[in-house]
Amino acid sequence: MTDSADVPGTLAGEPGISAEPRISAEQREREAEVTEQVLRSFADCAEPRLREVMQALVRHVHAFVREVRLTEDEWNRGIDFLTRTGHITDDRRQEFILLSDVLGVSMQTVAVNNEAYGEATEATVFGPFFVENSPEIEHGGDLAFGAVGEPCWVEGCVTDTDGSPLAGARIEVWEADEDGFYDTQYGDERTAARAHLSSDADGRFRFWALTPTPYPIPHDGPVGQLLAATGRSPMRASHLHFMVSAPGRRTLVTHIFVRGDALLASDAVFGVKESLIKDFHAQPPGTPTPDGRDLAGRGWSRVRFDIVLAPDGA
Repeated sequence: MTDSADVPGTLAGEPGISAEPRISAEQREREAEVTEQVLRSFADCAEPRLREVMQALVRHVHAFVREVRLTEDEWNRGIDFLTRTGHITDDRRQEFILLSDVLGVSMQTVAVNNEAYGEATEATVFGPFFVENSPEIEHGGDLAFGAVGEPCWVEGCVTDTDGSPLAGARIEVWEADEDGFYDTQYGDERTAARAHLSSDADGRFRFWALTPTPYPIPHDGPVGQLLAATGRSPMRASHLHFMVSAPGRRTLVTHIFVRGDALLASDAVFGVKESLIKDFHAQPPGTPTPDGRDLAGRGWSRVRFDIVLAPDGA
């Protein structure tokens, strides 16, 4: 039996979501009671924030199950997917971060935790390839450490939102080589295409990197299978990673992207922001370099990236 309360509808304000199937009032009440029972189980949690997070998680997950009328077979397949995601994860590969990235959860978390503040540089996804204790380089040093690719001169200045230079800011930089691989993906102990340096007394920095090229995120595991099944590309737009920190300033995790890259509009992890798209100026072979480096007749590129850090807690 159904009554007037059983009329199917869409989620309010969510265009494109199909109407729910007709569900009896008795069935809706039964499903709602399951949710309420689970919510009550967290009522005595002594930590208010943990209670808030867990109860919100339960509400949303249960709503998802009811909205799509999830079958037991689909749930078991989902459990299998998550199990395989865990099994392929190790200290060199983080498949759960990839999953978070391709679902846009990483970018949504970045957006929530990095509110706009004046002219502060926008943040974007962290990604799964950061490594602690990278080598330190001097100003004008080369972070490639043998990684293949076209040399790229990177320079800029770190300031606060009032325009005052920030001396001693720690600048971590990492990227893939021209073959699309990070050093951690090679399975040996190499350290390449990553380093850190500090801004000088005037907030300035300069170093040699590699001209970024597009590459696929690792797609030989569960996340790659998910992308293939849903008709999505694993390709990331060309980019160079930065993490910048200074006392009293909000740590910035960001990228810069190459203007003109055809993948800017379809980045697999939704990391591109207009303000982070920069001009990488191509320099023909034989063009003198800013520091007089001899590139043995190779072409190179140059880019400027000025970084503005928001106050801590902004």
